[in-house]
Amino acid sequence: MKKIFMLSGTVFVFSMNAQFSVNIQTQPDFNEQDAVLYTLNGSKDIIFTKEKNKNNSWTFKYPKNYSGMMKIYFPNTNNSVSFISENKNVNIKLETKANKIQNIIYLDEANELMNNIQESSQKKEIILPALAQIKEYYKDNTEFGKALISEMGKLSGTNSVDQTKNPFVYYYNTNYNKFLSNDSSKKATQEEIVNFIDKSNDMLESSSLLRPLLVSYLNVGGNTNVSTSVDTLINRLNVETPRGQTVLSELIDIFDVYDMNEFKTKYLTLAKNLKCTINDRLASTLKSNAATDLGAVFPAYKFYSPVNTTAKTIADVKADKKVIVFWSSTCSHCENELPKLLTKYKDLQDKNIQVIGLSLDTDKNSYTTKIAAFPWINDSELRGWNSSFAETYNIHATPTYFILDANNKIISKPNHVGDVLEYLKLK
Repeated sequence: MKKIFMLSGTVFVFSMNAQFSVNIQTQPDFNEQDAVLYTLNGSKDIIFTKEKNKNNSWTFKYPKNYSGMMKIYFPNTNNSVSFISENKNVNIKLETKANKIQNIIYLDEANELMNNIQESSQKKEIILPALAQIKEYYKDNTEFGKALISEMGKLSGTNSVDQTKNPFVYYYNTNYNKFLSNDSSKKATQEEIVNFIDKSNDMLESSSLLRPLLVSYLNVGGNTNVSTSVDTLINRLNVETPRGQTVLSELIDIFDVYDMNEFKTKYLTLAKNLKCTINDRLASTLKSNAATDLGAVFPAYKFYSPVNTTAKTIADVKADKKVIVFWSSTCSHCENELPKLLTKYKDLQDKNIQVIGLSLDTDKNSYTTKIAAFPWINDSELRGWNSSFAETYNIHATPTYFILDANNKIISKPNHVGDVLEYLKLK
């Protein structure tokens, strides 16, 4: 797809008086010991803590109020399950087979409600248009015609949510339908989006709505008004506030994803020059960008299971230059670009330039099949976007390239394989 923390001691002290708990149950044959609990800040998963398997279950005690998206990640089997918190106990049962999650059973009321609404919305988007086409061929007074009308009525209906009982479910679905629905007649204006982001409560950051809202906001403004749109938004929010900084961080990442380097540079510079206290979300963005900026020494990485090398780390690889490419076997742009790198591989070797491919794959068979054609150094943790290097190297999309000198200093960050070959004078 082309360019789309540890628990503190004080939290441990309060864990005996948890606000709510998260309990995950699995079958006895699920071969996993560790589970990691994440909360959400904007579009970034934030590690809360890790627990060990006890009788095929994991129980997390959460010590404070939290309403929003959460995730459990099983690092050894690379499984994950997403759910919501209404600041009440969460209870989930996982049906598994061959160490893979086959089915998720939500046992608490809030997650069961949210799941039913999501399933209903999917049916409405996929099935309702098809039924509308079929209906044209049947008269309303026939048995099948009546059945079609009945089913279309059910799918067209809205799901009623008690805001006082399930405030996050109400918040998420109401605002998703208002601002992000595929219904073109309901498209929100920029002013409506700005007002919502400005006045919304803390559930905005934990809802997963913020990133798509910002993309929608920029799309409504158009490609010729990006700076004006962004300046209007961040001036309204004030970049010295936590929300203003979180939004600024998200925008910098969006510009990175879509190769909008001019805008990324402008607003990254704005963030660097802030004199106020920086929140964790923006601090993380500044840190990851500084670590992978031109002139920086490429952050250390220890190979997981490397192929075509005896080196233990990237720094151990000796070459006049190194081309680092982050890719995936499911990435269509990688499918187009990496063969072009392959055709020049002999020329790269002649110049003592080494290629190192770091894959964000999850399927071992797909990864192994693909690298059989790539003679350069290959490595993968087989954890997809949960791979450790995704955060370390500020990777938002594949393929992403870096060119290093002999001392592992970043000397170029090409956007495409053609830029790589041109920089190395091989085009």
